[in-house]
Amino acid sequence: MNNPSVIPHLTVDGARAAIAFYENAFGFKVTRLQETPDKAKIVHCSMENERGGVVMLCDAFPEMHQGAKQTPEALGGTPVTIHLDLSDVDAVWARALKAGASVAMPLQDMFWGARYGIVTDPFGHRWSLATEKATPTEEQLDEGAQKYFPKKP
Repeated sequence: MNNPSVIPHLTVDGARAAIAFYENAFGFKVTRLQETPDKAKIVHCSMENERGGVVMLCDAFPEMHQGAKQTPEALGGTPVTIHLDLSDVDAVWARALKAGASVAMPLQDMFWGARYGIVTDPFGHRWSLATEKATPTEEQLDEGAQKYFPKKP
């Protein structure tokens, strides 16, 4: 592992299913897994992708939070989007949708030079997926932003 300094740590209902989804949809591989003694829940799972990205996850443990679940569904959604920089966004996009993700923002070529889209996984977490296609100049970025975010009357 490359020891990134920021690692998303996700809480889900059904960590085993989430692990299978992240492996299938995004190509993550489990690097560490710890279960409760009765094997009923995942206490900790670390996963890494082909480009060294790391995500950690665990099952919800409401007993640790005054009986409240800390999942996106229990909290009414999430304001956080986890970004994956990919070598082939189209292939990963297709796998994610086939595995059960839903489209939050369609995959498209964006003015900042990336092919980019956002999916929501079956556990309520949002993922932006992108492949850099070009490196626009500051002028091109400004022009693109003007078109993408037009002034309102």
